[in-house]
Amino acid sequence: MKLKLTLILTICMMTASLASHAQVSFGKSSKFNDGWLFALQDDSLFSRADAPDRNWQRRTLPHDWSIEGQLSPTLASCTGYLPGGIGWYRKHFTMSATDLADKDKALKFIYFEGVYNRSEVYLNGHLLGKRPNGYASFMYEMTPYLHEGENVLAVRVDHSKYADSRWYTGSGIYRDVWMIESPKCHLAQWGTGYKVLKISDSSATILMDVKVDNADAASNLTVKVEMLSADGKVVAKAQSAVTAAKNAVAMKLNVNRPHRWNLDDPYLYTLRTTLLQGNNAIDGNEIKAGLRTLDFTPDHGFALNGKNMKVKGVCLHHDAGALGAVVPEQVWERRLIKLKEIGVNAIRCAHNPQSPILYDLCDRLGLMMMDEASDEWEFPKRKWVEGWNVGTPSYDGTFDFFEEWIDRDVTDMVRRDRNHPSIILWSIGNEVDYPNDPYSHPILDGGNAAINQPMFGGYDPKRPNAERIGKIAKRLAACVRSIDTSRPVTGALAGVVMSNQTEYPEAVDVVGYNYTENRYDEDHKTYPKRVIYGSENGVGYDAWCAVRDKDFIFGQFIWTGTDYLGESGRWPSRGLNTGLLDFGSFAKPRGHFRASLWCEQPVCYIGTYPATARRGRNGDSTIPVSSEALDTWNYEAGQTIRVVCYTNSPQARLTLNGRIVGDAKSKDPSNGIIYWDIPYEDGTLTAVGMSKEGKDEASYTINTNLRPCSIRARFDNTSINGNASDACTASDALNQLLIEVIDDNGNVVRLADNNITCRIEGPARLLALEGSDNTDMGNYRDNQQRVHNGRLLAYISNLSRPGTVKVHLSSPLLKGCTISYEVTNH
Repeated sequence: MKLKLTLILTICMMTASLASHAQVSFGKSSKFNDGWLFALQDDSLFSRADAPDRNWQRRTLPHDWSIEGQLSPTLASCTGYLPGGIGWYRKHFTMSATDLADKDKALKFIYFEGVYNRSEVYLNGHLLGKRPNGYASFMYEMTPYLHEGENVLAVRVDHSKYADSRWYTGSGIYRDVWMIESPKCHLAQWGTGYKVLKISDSSATILMDVKVDNADAASNLTVKVEMLSADGKVVAKAQSAVTAAKNAVAMKLNVNRPHRWNLDDPYLYTLRTTLLQGNNAIDGNEIKAGLRTLDFTPDHGFALNGKNMKVKGVCLHHDAGALGAVVPEQVWERRLIKLKEIGVNAIRCAHNPQSPILYDLCDRLGLMMMDEASDEWEFPKRKWVEGWNVGTPSYDGTFDFFEEWIDRDVTDMVRRDRNHPSIILWSIGNEVDYPNDPYSHPILDGGNAAINQPMFGGYDPKRPNAERIGKIAKRLAACVRSIDTSRPVTGALAGVVMSNQTEYPEAVDVVGYNYTENRYDEDHKTYPKRVIYGSENGVGYDAWCAVRDKDFIFGQFIWTGTDYLGESGRWPSRGLNTGLLDFGSFAKPRGHFRASLWCEQPVCYIGTYPATARRGRNGDSTIPVSSEALDTWNYEAGQTIRVVCYTNSPQARLTLNGRIVGDAKSKDPSNGIIYWDIPYEDGTLTAVGMSKEGKDEASYTINTNLRPCSIRARFDNTSINGNASDACTASDALNQLLIEVIDDNGNVVRLADNNITCRIEGPARLLALEGSDNTDMGNYRDNQQRVHNGRLLAYISNLSRPGTVKVHLSSPLLKGCTISYEVTNH
């Protein structure tokens, strides 16, 4: 009994300490983010333990030095007019004699979730390794080079080729770093996985695979796996012996009455793996598991758990505007919830593996994912440096390490992320077949109208032959399938017409079409066994109808979910503002329009603009019906105003100051919008969405604004379990404070552009003020910022000590406000 109790206690302590590092899957881990030094300079001596660093800047990781730089029109537009460079990080830490008592039995590793890019890691002057890919997670063993007393870890980050991407990447150690401690014999990194073999309402069979490192013949090792329900009850278990000759084992778990993971009920089990030596637990891990089935068919699209549905997806880059590439969990969580509120059910990682927390959140929120490996293969793409798709491009990139690293990068992506039920597709690349950027083919001659992307001329025999991409696609698809066959392999094709002349479409299981809706019908007929979807699409209504009205097209991924840095237009433009949400993750008018197409619950929104005729290309004068209309109601008396209504109700009516000014109307089938032209008068304008029977379902109201009067603030910490009105009080937590300029009636003044000053007292610091104006090229990291559309978002980080935080907000001619909260210890 005593032995059993000790074993249970040991496992409980171990798994509690492992719960935060499911991405590593072995050993005992702790964050290694504090106490780093940083210098934006380069010297080979910095790798040495005795290199002077007393005057270096102190930094807590994660850290992105590019976002701290000055926006400048002399820098490249592709990465948002922000700098790169070469930087060094150093950390001094102490190891005791006890820590190093037996290096043969106690190993120590350093794990980086992401370093952009071309990193080199040194310990006490010894090179541990290099990893050029800035999005890959990687680990090195430190044990042989540690010594008693002070040790120095040094990391060189070379982003001197800063215009190496078509979007903002950031620079530095921009994700978490972990110290891992384990016995010599331990579970392998990313070596625990599962897949659903079969599932019904009554039972499910799960196949677990577990790999052990450094097993030997005398170890007497056993792997034990248990599956726990959400309330902590063991619902299945199995075990298997491990030997030096058989260090990878597979076990089946049988689960009664399985609870499936789906979008409305993202139920997660816990898979607990314990490595036993005799009766002693020496290692273990816990991973979250979701049980669900995926089906993709050429004629009927996609089904989750046997239920056909449309994938309503968005593409997301990894930055968060003013925060750059360092995006805290709370920011991701709020962003994803805002996207789900407008009907989004899937995320495409554009165009690289992203932070581990994003996958965890999608698992918990019930969002599907497409994980993507890269945007560039063996040859460079154009990088626009004067403005988006203008000027003379550069050709920096990641192509130079493609051949050496791509197989490992793709394999590591799948090994790291395979346990996430949210992932439904593995993408091996994005737009690597862009016509003449870099590949070419004779099919491009004659200005082929079926190719939607710019071709940069016709066939160019001096460029690489497009047939090369088919061979590479087969190679990378094999890398994916060597790890996971439970999900399809896909690729996002830019030049479908050209790629159809290669082996690329046949190398993958599911074929993504970027902006090529005009090919759906023809290619479905020509290639009847091909599974097709929109891997990247514009926000146009016609593009959605091409999905909605065709059973064989299972979905689309809108470009983009949020505005993002980089791919900027000519100065001033810090990013590309194609998002359904803005930089601060607030829904834009186009986001509300998308909600009217995608949401299942009733929604309604109204926007306005002058009813001014515009001359079209054919010479006709028409008043546009816009999906980009802002919700303002301030015009000249009697001026004719077009009011557009975005709703998923069958009809809507419009009232002004309580009287009907727009009779009930149905949506225009050509654009999905209801509109009325009415003379302006001050007051309250309301649209009401109604059922076919005339029952009110949803409404939206806007008011005439008076002059800006005062500042109002509230917390917008939208979370899975939290209250959006509450402050996050824990030390080290992040608060997202919504700041609004209002009039005497308490209405947000959408046209306000007041400059707000934010001053903080107490144990917190201001990280950034996000105004969401793409043309504002000022400093977002000081304590002053102009509001945009009447609002501003402050990112406030609590410090690791208790106390009262007071946030003072002021602006000339406005009544200021103060908001307070208490920071508590963990």
